[in-house]
Amino acid sequence: MKAKRKKVIAIILGGGQGSRLYPLTARRSKPAVPIGGKYRLVDIPISNCMNSDIYKMFVLTQFNSASLNAHIKNTYNFSIFSQSFVDILAAEQTPDNPTWFQGTADAVRQCMPHFLNHEFDYALILSGDQLYQMDFNAMLEAHIDAEADITIATLPVNDKDAPEFGILKTNSESCIDCFIEKPAKELLPDWKSEVSDEMKSQGKHYLASMGIYIFNRKLLIELMSNPETKDFGKEIIPQAVGNKKLLSYQYEGYWTDIGNIDSFFEANIGLTDDIPKFNLFDNDNKIYTRPRLLSPSKFHKTMVERSLISEGCIIHAKAITKSVIGNRSRIGEDTVIQHCYVMGNDFYQNIDDINEDNKNGIPLIGIGERCFIDNAIVDKNCRIGNDVYVKGGKHLPDTSNELYCVKEGIVVIRKGAIIPNNFIIK
Repeated sequence: MKAKRKKVIAIILGGGQGSRLYPLTARRSKPAVPIGGKYRLVDIPISNCMNSDIYKMFVLTQFNSASLNAHIKNTYNFSIFSQSFVDILAAEQTPDNPTWFQGTADAVRQCMPHFLNHEFDYALILSGDQLYQMDFNAMLEAHIDAEADITIATLPVNDKDAPEFGILKTNSESCIDCFIEKPAKELLPDWKSEVSDEMKSQGKHYLASMGIYIFNRKLLIELMSNPETKDFGKEIIPQAVGNKKLLSYQYEGYWTDIGNIDSFFEANIGLTDDIPKFNLFDNDNKIYTRPRLLSPSKFHKTMVERSLISEGCIIHAKAITKSVIGNRSRIGEDTVIQHCYVMGNDFYQNIDDINEDNKNGIPLIGIGERCFIDNAIVDKNCRIGNDVYVKGGKHLPDTSNELYCVKEGIVVIRKGAIIPNNFIIK
């Protein structure tokens, strides 16, 4: 049974200010943050929906949504004869809702009039900042077969990670009978669940909520009628345990929450592995994004090892190792890039602009000559001069200034920053 044979809408939660991903979210919302060189975070849940034949999607956001609006407008254009859509719903003040979104459930509540304009039997609620590939058809089938009121996608985790999640316990029929939000480590022995032998062998004995839910339409309307509940994980789900039939749908594939700079960085660098956990080359789980009419990337005497290079790049670097290079990147001669995510540029400079910048001593857009950059994220449209040395690592204290930030040893060059010649971060 395909999900499209049942009337399903997907609601993708764009999140709040994204302070843990700052400075990447200084000028854009979390779902609009570039990932994998050519994608945006919002492309992940949208692609999972499309691969599951779910074509009616809403993206809920309220912070820095201009670039997200542009990306979705330029990317997800369906046939005029189709009922498919990806709509952005930004927080709006109305006589009934004078405030911004106060939590995940409040965001859904404020947007309910828009959802109810469409016929649907089930609402699939997703996060906009997770990296995974999942067939929602299987989850929907499990929900329908169990005649559940709510189904929660769950992930087996170990005792180190468990305190960071909502943890639940299930009965013999995979129905949830207990739930606790971010339990203290000393409480964990009482929260073990039945998982597969493979998960047990990895020490993963606890079921964590992935923040992916299926609600029956009638129940969602009922729950959203209470303005006192603001959040799914903290209020809606715990209050439903014991009162509604909650099904756990176990997922054992790759999944990561892009919650902070460290997890974002590792998720991107992980794409360069010989056999990456997140597979961009899967014919059955394609990741869709904006099609760009860019030329092939061009290299000159560059050694590239275990790296992803996007379209339209002009690269004269000496070496690029275990790095992700975004669209339209320009990297100068004798430069070494290793263990980096270079997001690339939104445009090329023309010859006149290049001559003018050279005349005025302004670094060109891109990365200059004889640079060394290691363990860093270079946001879009940066101008990095010649002989710049950046060596990220745990030896660097957390810091923030107008040019760059350091978080957990990862150097983040701010979007549009101008880094002068001979600048050093080490």
